[in-house]
Amino acid sequence: MKILFLLLLMVSITSQAWSQQRKRAREYGVKIGVLPTGELNAITDVAGVQVGHVTLQEEDNIRTGVTAVLPHSGNVFQDKVPAAVYVGNGFGKLAGATQVQELGNIETPVILTNTLSVGTALNAVVGYTLQQPGNENVQSVNAVVGETNDGYLNDIRGRHVSEAHVVKAIQEAKSGPVAEGNVGAGTGTVAFGFKGGIGTSSRKLPETMGGYTVGVLVQTNFGGVLQVNGAPVGVELKQYYGSQHIKDSADGSCMIIVATDAPVVARNLERMAKRAIMGMAKTGGIASNGSGDYVVAFSSHPELRVPYTSQERIQTVTLLRDDEMSPLFMAVIEATEEAIINSLFKAETSEGKEQHVVEALPLDKVTKILKQYRVIRK
Repeated sequence: MKILFLLLLMVSITSQAWSQQRKRAREYGVKIGVLPTGELNAITDVAGVQVGHVTLQEEDNIRTGVTAVLPHSGNVFQDKVPAAVYVGNGFGKLAGATQVQELGNIETPVILTNTLSVGTALNAVVGYTLQQPGNENVQSVNAVVGETNDGYLNDIRGRHVSEAHVVKAIQEAKSGPVAEGNVGAGTGTVAFGFKGGIGTSSRKLPETMGGYTVGVLVQTNFGGVLQVNGAPVGVELKQYYGSQHIKDSADGSCMIIVATDAPVVARNLERMAKRAIMGMAKTGGIASNGSGDYVVAFSSHPELRVPYTSQERIQTVTLLRDDEMSPLFMAVIEATEEAIINSLFKAETSEGKEQHVVEALPLDKVTKILKQYRVIRK
């Protein structure tokens, strides 16, 4: 009888732990937008795109990391991809942005980390690129590195991210499911007063709209008045910027990476990047004075790659007409909104520097609110 009781107790504990595992928004019945998602509902649904994380959770004060997004699995310097940058609010550090804006392409993996590790990450990407086979004669590298400030939970002044961590994130990048929440560059971030982190989502356009895929990955560390698919969650939880109940700052940052396989180059990629800020706004973000909100957008379409060297003076490409861009705009807005919500749903409560604690979004309360506002059907 005692053995049976212990077995039942173990099953109960296991079941309880399983039920407490945090899930993505759609697993709770939250369906954002009208377009279908890709197979994984992740940026890696875009052909060729890979993501790698290195997470640093050490001692009681290190809560940071690195996230690397690779436009394709080859030598990105030798086969650059069309790209654009859009600045929602420029209180931040996005290394390499001006060359992307000038030439309309990216030649390295895109790295996300914390504010004071941008220099380290930039150095690491340059070293990694110079050592790649085929790059023996390269004398200029434009590394693209973005950041958010995780200094509330992380000993950011300790600058614990090393070049080895950055290279590891690149080398371990892969296609397939993408870890979300307290991982990589999202390990120590805070969003809307709750634990933020890494989030991702995608949209697959119907064939009548071109059949293209758009994927988004975010690093959330910003504030405002949280909305989940239109429901005023922040207001209902009494946790929002401007509330009389709390002194919550909307400052922070949000890094957004948009990928697509559509045949578009810098001009229309910038137009897509602008729509990502609309997706951020739909979650209640306000792009505050102290927020660095940046979008990096690129196309992985293989025929649009820009070779480092070529004997041809003219590059002939086939591009999507402007009249066909609207579905891609909608896909970016929807995927950005959902990626941000996923970052909150998947993030877990974290204690860090100086015993600071940031609570996870209380999903039990949130699901009740979403049912009340009929975002989730009972």
